Amino acid sequence: MLKELGSGFRLMVVFTVLTGFLYPAAITGVSAFLFSIQAHGSLVSLNGKVVGSSLIGQSFSKAEYFHPRPSSAGGGYDASASSGSNLGPSSAKLIRGISVRIVHYCVDNGIAYESSVPLDKFKNDKGDLDDVQLIKAFNDEKAPLVFTPKSPVPADAVTASASGLDPHISAAAAETQVSRVAQVRGVSPDQIRSLIKSNTAAADFGILGEPGVNVLTLNIALDEHFPK
Repeated sequence: MLKELGSGFRLMVVFTVLTGFLYPAAITGVSAFLFSIQAHGSLVSLNGKVVGSSLIGQSFSKAEYFHPRPSSAGGGYDASASSGSNLGPSSAKLIRGISVRIVHYCVDNGIAYESSVPLDKFKNDKGDLDDVQLIKAFNDEKAPLVFTPKSPVPADAVTASASGLDPHISAAAAETQVSRVAQVRGVSPDQIRSLIKSNTAAADFGILGEPGVNVLTLNIALDEHFPK
């Protein structure tokens, strides 16, 4: 019995060293040599300082920047709490939340709309739209707020991804923000579209998924080419 235990123990030690140390070290070394950027987290640096990762989204709210899609990961884009809202399509909370986002998106990006009640009624003392008042208006049983954009609002602009960390937006979501960004930065829309094109990733292998615009790298390019 001791002989069998000794053989088993030696095998455990050998395979622990092989699979627990040597193999991971070899793979780490090879990946760091062949795919250095990816192996180190696809980090993006600006003036020698790391400002984010091209794989993880982050919040941009200023008018001169392109805005990412919403995030339900922690307080937003929290890599340690990656998740979606887990709300189903029949959820009243999800529907109202998206409705409020649509209102903000149309107002922020100059998208024409029709509203059954003037939006000025829902502004707070600072002149900003108050989400609580908007939700109450949408939930009003007697005369609910009816808000209808006159042109389509891209779905990814008002819904969070399953991970909450998606760094990309669709080409359609980028296009709806062109006028706002161009106006604030004092350049032509076509100049902004040129940057969008250069920061658009094609579908994987040309067939998997849809082209996406990386918000972080696009905003960095904006500051480089058209500083405000």
